[in-house]
Amino acid sequence: MAVGVPRPAALEGALRRWGIRASWLALLVVLPFAPVASQVPPAVRYAPFVASVVVFGFPHGALDHLVFDRMDRLSLPRSLALVGIAYAVLGGLYTGWWFLAPVSAFAFFILLTLAHWGQGDLYALLAFAEAEHLPTRAERALTVVVRGGLPMLVPLVSHPTEYRRVAAALVGLFAPADAVLAGLFTTTVQWGVGVGFALVTLTALTLGRYRVRLGADRRAWRVDAGETLLLWVYFLAVPPVVGIGLYFCFWHATRHLARLALIDGAEGGARERLASGDLGGALRRVARDATPMTLGGLVIVAGLYLAVPRQATGFEGLLALYLVGIAVLTLPHVAVVTWMDVRQGVW
Repeated sequence: MAVGVPRPAALEGALRRWGIRASWLALLVVLPFAPVASQVPPAVRYAPFVASVVVFGFPHGALDHLVFDRMDRLSLPRSLALVGIAYAVLGGLYTGWWFLAPVSAFAFFILLTLAHWGQGDLYALLAFAEAEHLPTRAERALTVVVRGGLPMLVPLVSHPTEYRRVAAALVGLFAPADAVLAGLFTTTVQWGVGVGFALVTLTALTLGRYRVRLGADRRAWRVDAGETLLLWVYFLAVPPVVGIGLYFCFWHATRHLARLALIDGAEGGARERLASGDLGGALRRVARDATPMTLGGLVIVAGLYLAVPRQATGFEGLLALYLVGIAVLTLPHVAVVTWMDVRQGVW
């Protein structure tokens, strides 16, 4: 499937409803509670990440083994072998990096997640919103930076103390962290990131508006601008643990699952069920397909729990361990998604 190819009207409506608008609602529901989010008990603050184990977040990457089977008609064993090798090699190398140099491994995780979450939103804009204001690779790359930077950089500006605490918890599983991270969380860095990223955001939206003046679809640019504004407000207001946990489940993961539904063209597959309005059936199929690899990913997290030099304790320590596990699995996942981007004409 190329980006923006014609689709039945019913499927088009389902993709916009569940691939885009549902994520708006999820974040808008949370925003009014932002002032009290940091005061709720830890069990509540960490609940979105706990839920992400089974609710969209962790499972959305557990379908990678089916991508080559469904897109290039490779046999399932060959698809499994190809993805398995990618996960073993890339995930294994990145795991070693965490043990040898956890500070730079954490910095890479932030940049990797920024690129990945940005590429997810770029695809959604092109395929679900049919954006015409991003015609060049440079403009699309700028959109990746903006969309990925919103969850990764804005919380550093608005909630630096909590951001630093989470960073210290991840690095602290492998080595003492406070002294090393101190120079990264200064007022100068905070203001530099805030002002610099605001200018990048304005540049991207201004270029998009210029494309509209040249004839690009105004509606899609408004979706882009509106989502960008919503995410700026959301990540300025909502503390990172709550905000990123909910974003992971109900924004990034749901959009990727909608993308995967489009390549599930088998009879009774997710694409057919979405087109017929059977969202429950589509989700049941996703759950069935994702369960084996989700369990495999949790085994990796359990292995990390036994292997890290410093024991993970309490909500913060266990979250840190979970995030390192996600980091290790994200690198090969990004490789698969990047291949999808190239194959589907994003670049």
